[in-house]
Parts: sequence; C-alpha cells; structure tokens
Amino acid sequence: MSRSSRFAGADTAGLGRGPLTRRLPVLLREPPEPVRAPAFEAGAGITPGRFLLRAVLSVKRVTVPATLLAVVWQVGESAVPVVMGVAIDRALATGNAAQLVLWLGVLISLYLALTMAAKVTNRLTSYAVQLLQHRLRSTLSIAVLHPAGGVAGAPDGRVVSVMTNDVARLANGVILLIMPVARIAAIAFIAVSLLATHWLLGLVVLLGAPAAVWLMGVLSERLSRDTRAYQELLASTVGRATDLVAGYRVVKGIHAEAEATRRYRQASQETLVGAERNAALLGRFLVGSGAVGGVFVAAVMGLAGWFAVDGRLSIGELIAAVGLTQALLPQIQSIASISVPNLAGARAASARVLDVLRGDGGRKPGEDDAVRAEVAPLPVLEVVAPAATIRVAPGELVGVRADDRTAARIARALLDPCASAEVEVRLDGRPARELTAHAYRSRVTVAPHRATLFSGTIRDNLTARSGAGASEPVAAAVRAAACDDFATDLDRPVGEDGNRLSGGQRQRIALARALASDAPVLVLHDPTTAVDPATEHTIAERLPVVRAGRSTLLIASSPALLGRCDRVVDLFEDVPGREDVPGRESVPGRKDVPRQEDALREKRDAPLRGRTVG
Repeated sequence: MSRSSRFAGADTAGLGRGPLTRRLPVLLREPPEPVRAPAFEAGAGITPGRFLLRAVLSVKRVTVPATLLAVVWQVGESAVPVVMGVAIDRALATGNAAQLVLWLGVLISLYLALTMAAKVTNRLTSYAVQLLQHRLRSTLSIAVLHPAGGVAGAPDGRVVSVMTNDVARLANGVILLIMPVARIAAIAFIAVSLLATHWLLGLVVLLGAPAAVWLMGVLSERLSRDTRAYQELLASTVGRATDLVAGYRVVKGIHAEAEATRRYRQASQETLVGAERNAALLGRFLVGSGAVGGVFVAAVMGLAGWFAVDGRLSIGELIAAVGLTQALLPQIQSIASISVPNLAGARAASARVLDVLRGDGGRKPGEDDAVRAEVAPLPVLEVVAPAATIRVAPGELVGVRADDRTAARIARALLDPCASAEVEVRLDGRPARELTAHAYRSRVTVAPHRATLFSGTIRDNLTARSGAGASEPVAAAVRAAACDDFATDLDRPVGEDGNRLSGGQRQRIALARALASDAPVLVLHDPTTAVDPATEHTIAERLPVVRAGRSTLLIASSPALLGRCDRVVDLFEDVPGREDVPGRESVPGRKDVPRQEDALREKRDAPLRGRTVG
C-alpha cells in the first residue's frame, strides 16, 4: 500500500489532509442538502440601493461574526506600531529586559490573534457570498420559470448574463458590510491612538479622513454611472452570443452566417469600446483617489515629524505616529480602490437583477388561495380545440389521436394556457388563463415530447419535482416507464442533456420523471416515439396502473398506448374526408373517405376496437 493511500484512508473527512491535520475537526463544512433560499421581493417601491441593502443583510448570521473578526484583524494590524512604540519607550530606552520580554510577548500574541481573525474572516466572507449567490439565483429562477400570468419562455442570453455576471457582482456586495466597517473601525482606532499621542494629530485624522473618503466618493460618481452602462453592453453581447450558439443550426439552414457574424462583431466592438471607456474612468478614479489619500497621509506624517523635531513627541511616540500614519494610507486606499468600485458594480448589478425580476413578475403571497378554493384538487380538464372538445373526468385515462401539427398545438396550449388563442384550456369549467401560474401548475403537469434531461444522475432527474425522499413514487415510475433494464443504479450519471444514454433511454427517463411527479392531471405528448415496440407495449400495460386514481391525457399516435385508454378522441385530419366507422362518434364537419382507405385505417387501428371514441 502506498504512503498516499494510507493517509487517504485515515482521512475520514475525505479532504485529502496529511497525517498532522487529518484528525483536526473540520469547521464550516457544506450541509448535505442545499440550504433553504426564500425568494427576494422586488416590489415597485424597492430601489436598487434598497434591494442591495436587503440582499446584503439577508446573511447576517454569517456577516456579523465575519465583521467582528474583521475588526479584530484590521485594528490588530493598526495596533502593531503602537505596541512597538511602547516597547521602545519602556524597554529599549530604559534598558529593562523584563519589559522587553513582556512587550515582545504582547507583539507575538497580537500577530497570532490578527492572523487567525484574518483567516476566519476570509472563510466566512466567501461563505456569505456563496449563500447570497444561491438565494439570488433561486429568486431569478423562480421569476423566470414561474412568471405571473403563466407566460414562460425559454431564458435568453440576457437572463443567463444576469444569473452569472450580475449575481456575482451583487453578491460581492457582502464584502461592503464586512471590510469597510472593519477599515472604518481601524481608522477610528488610529485617530484615537494619535489623539493619545498628540491631540492635534488625532484631530487632523478625525476631520481629514471622512473628508478624504467623501471626496473619493464624489470622484466615483461618473465611474458608477458608466459601470452600469458597460454591464448592459456586456450582458447584451453575452446574450447575443448565447442565442447565436443556441440557434446555430437555424442560422446555417438559412445561410445567414455572414449576417449573424456581422451583428455579433458589431455588438462585440461596442462592448469593447465600453470596456475601454470604463477602464479609463477607473484609472482616472484610482489616480485621483490615490492623490487625495497620499496628500492626506503626507500631511499627517509631516505634522508628526515637526512635533518630534520640536520635542513634543518622544522617539517611541514618533515611531508609533509614523506607523499609524502608514497604516492609515492602505485603509483609505482600500476604501477608495476596492469598496467604492465594488459598490458601484453592486448597485448596477442590483438594478439589472430588479429589471429581470420585475419584467418576469412574481407571485404575491396568498394570491392563489381564492383560486385553490374554486378549483378541486382533482379537477375536470377540458381542452376546447377548433375540431372538438376534449374532456378528461377525474381519474380517467383519455387518449387523443391527431396529426403532428394539431397535437403540438394542443400540447403547447396545455403547457402555456395564456400563449394560445386557438385552443382554450379549462379546469372545472374555469378558463386556465384566469388562474395564476402556481394554481394551474399545482394541478396540471405537462411532459412535452422533447425529452430534456439535466446534468447529473438518474436520481437527480427523477426527483426534480417529487423530492429526494419520495422513494416509492420514484420506484413505481421507474418500473412503469420500463427503465428497469438500465436504471438499476439511480446514481448513474446521464451526462449533459443525457448524452450518455440512448434516445430511447432518455425518453423513458423523461417519462419516469413525469410519472414520479404524481400530478393530479398529467399530460403526456408522444412519450414512446423512440422506444422499441416490445418496450412500448410494456409501458402501455403499466401506465394505467401507475396513474390509477388520477387523470391522464395521452396525446399519441401509438395504437399500443391508445389501446389502453378509457376513451380515445380521434382528431386525425385525413385527406378528403372519411366514412363514419361503426362504434365511433363522428366529428362534425368531417367528410366521407373511400371505403378502401377506411379499411386500411381499421386494420391499423385494430387495438382501438371495442373502445369509445369521443
């Protein structure tokens, strides 16, 4: 056994630690499950600044300890010259060895305290940033995927940019609550120490430091405005690139590569100009703020030197004053070069996040309560199409046979009731477009024909809605979708968009995911087109069992699936017309078809015989 394997085996935390540290406790480890992330509100009266403040204050349980430790860190660094000055006056100047040992011990203890405080502060700060990013992305995801009114489209590149770049900038605003507070505390400590050294030095710092910071804030106003404009350009370019990649096949199909390239090059050039302008403004701000801070610190140091030459300061006090003044410069420069630009970027990002939240809407708490009272837990589903009305009573398994265009139109209306003007969806007689998105989706789940899987494992895809602890519905869904042959290990990775699975396996996983949701009303659109006939018959036999007691609308052309339905609504649009088939109800407005084609139809639809067709 190798040395590394022996150490890895002894490291029970699984962090790859060595023999000297593997037995130490591990603090602040990530929880086994994602933390709860309640959505942020984005009402009309919330400004970008207020939203930023609310976001920063949402992780107080982490930022408050981090701020206190940061104060210890920064004040400890500022106290080093004070301890050194006292040691010189009490030990070196007098030749007292005991005092020298004492103050050396104080200096070592101070370094240990500020070093540990710095390490834990950085860890807590990173953790707070990650928590805030998680909550912001959860809020944006809810707003984009579950908008008010039910009109949900595919997120474009702009939304992707906001969820990545702007969320990161806004979450970095957490640092504004930690480090600036600690730096201000350090400046106050320096001022008090200089007051104890000489009252005029302390007074100059107390009055001059706020004035210097205010002047730096004035210098940053133009930078703040331009930063938001640059972020808009950057998001637009990222969105254009994302949309171009997503629609590359369409662009190739219409031979529009040259035009698409020209438009992207133009947008990229505008963003480059904005980046150069923003960098120039940042450089001017840093030069100006550096000049303000440098002049202020030079004035304080010159005043301390004059007092030392005049005999009003001892050698130790002079060293302490010079050290405190030198410690004052990085505090002011950090506020100017890090905190102020960070604030500008966070405010701009906050405004962009608010735009997305308000543009996509958000559900007010409690607005679904009245709707829930009007719609039964297992409602009657009605789909009013131009050809006929499809009615699914509670607990029924109803099939719909239609051409591809009609089937896609019905599925699209069920997926988004507000987006279709030709097909109307009703729940218990009430138009679905009058219901809120949450009320409708809590009753009706639609599994579209295209099988889209998430990166991760089979279990991750199956429990996307039902929850990780719902093992029984998942097991029943896996069996009903005939996934037994390849899904014995639910922790098997599926790859990006399921690229590690075959087309039939992807489709069966998507069907199992829909069945695992245990929805009151489930709509399936051609769930077995990529499955072999034997597996399709197995799914057809198991589907009524797993959906017993709940309503199911099956839009399909498979005789095996339609043969297991309680009723079948035939909306197939034939060429000239058709003759009514015995045992079927005719659809008004249809013409007769030749008997030869009708015979062929009867042969093809043999599994449907003996069932009622509505």
